[in-house]
Amino acid sequence: MTSGALARVIRSAADRRPDAERCDLCGAEVFSGHRHLFETGREAVLCACRPCSVLFVEEGASEGRYRLVPRRRVRLPPVDTQGLGVPVGLAFFVRHADDTVTAHLPSPAGATRWEADRAAWRDVVSGCPQLAGLATDVEALLVNTAHGAREHWIAPVDDCFRMVAVVRREWRGLSGGSRVWPAVGQFFAELAEQPQ
Repeated sequence: MTSGALARVIRSAADRRPDAERCDLCGAEVFSGHRHLFETGREAVLCACRPCSVLFVEEGASEGRYRLVPRRRVRLPPVDTQGLGVPVGLAFFVRHADDTVTAHLPSPAGATRWEADRAAWRDVVSGCPQLAGLATDVEALLVNTAHGAREHWIAPVDDCFRMVAVVRREWRGLSGGSRVWPAVGQFFAELAEQPQ
């Protein structure tokens, strides 16, 4: 390695901020407002820099290992989710390509998951036809009826997992403490303010 090449490597390493968020595909630094990809095999949300996200411009495409997470957020009228058997007022539901629907409940330990009843999901969709257009794996029905709230959204899964992180970060004791529900309320207020 020449001294010029070595100097470039050292400068490049010095320019990299260790605390910066990185693209999970190429390692480039990502900035506020970056896009996310959903890795279907691991069911994981990954950060993507602009060049990598451009590779997956067909939002909601149903094939491939990586799927671009859409930015669509739609506030819905109240949706009757009682038939889905949700024991708490904060949850999100993701439809998959095989027509299964997974329910995710945020908790201090992360998201608890179970498969929702298919007939019950069809009933929910018949009551709210907009849900028939949910992009598989990358969009969800996001529900907050805890503590008197009445929030129902079609939301990207990265927003849903961000809500799970809020619950994990703010939860205290057995009931959640005094910080978790105001933080959840703030999350939904910010959701309404975000650009589409």
